[in-house]
Amino acid sequence: MSDVIRPFDPWKSKLCTCMPKYSFNPYTGCSHDCIYCYATYIPKFRELRKKERLLVRLEKDLRKIDLNLPISMSNSSDPYPAIEKKEEITKRCIELMKEYGAKLMIVTKSNIVERDIRILSEMNCCVAITVTSFKFARVLEPNAPEPEKRIEALKKLKDSGIPVILRLDPILPFINEGEVERILNHCSFVDHVVTSTLKLKNDSFKRICDAFPKLREVYRELYFEKGSRIGSYYLPKHVRIKILRRVEEFCKNLGLKCAFCREGIAFKAKSCDGQHLLRKR
Repeated sequence: MSDVIRPFDPWKSKLCTCMPKYSFNPYTGCSHDCIYCYATYIPKFRELRKKERLLVRLEKDLRKIDLNLPISMSNSSDPYPAIEKKEEITKRCIELMKEYGAKLMIVTKSNIVERDIRILSEMNCCVAITVTSFKFARVLEPNAPEPEKRIEALKKLKDSGIPVILRLDPILPFINEGEVERILNHCSFVDHVVTSTLKLKNDSFKRICDAFPKLREVYRELYFEKGSRIGSYYLPKHVRIKILRRVEEFCKNLGLKCAFCREGIAFKAKSCDGQHLLRKR
């Protein structure tokens, strides 16, 4: 049984459309402090911690797993927190994965990933960077790098021959909906777009309403009275369809393929997470 590399489990969501893959988190917890975070139910999640003997444990797992399946890094804690500049834990993990010929999918909100372009350009990998808002970035993602820096990192990765993905998620009703087209225009060079609507838990509802108090009753009605409970609280399906089809239409106008994450709504892209951008063995 593997230790730090584990089969991907999207919080047991029955709406997940991801193809089989592994999940690996170089750090425990996350320091970005995003107010919409879905993982803050995990004890001490906001306290970023290093893992003991990580490289030894990672190498043991790399000897065991099916290297035909990609490793997704990371699906809860970001692999590029600010301390990664000094610690270089993620960098050393990537170097080890490269030695084993692993297929790698990186998901981050940080531009620090551009530091590792040389290594990544020699691997079978793709990189997804989240851009949620320009106007409210400091409110929504207080400790993450500025969206402009993330977009610049996407461009540098793309120019180095690495497939890149824009994660335009979550879309928060009445908050960043009006920025969707602008974000897509700034990222029209990407290979794939993944988007999703905000899913709420009780703690994220409180944080969002503390930041946007005028939306408290609007969100309460949309999510808790008219929405659905599918693990998390979802918007009514017809509202989600309207939002997501609008993103899809913007993408189509830019010649981009778009997929939806854990929505239960059909899309035309070859995969939801961009796994189709990886080379076959």
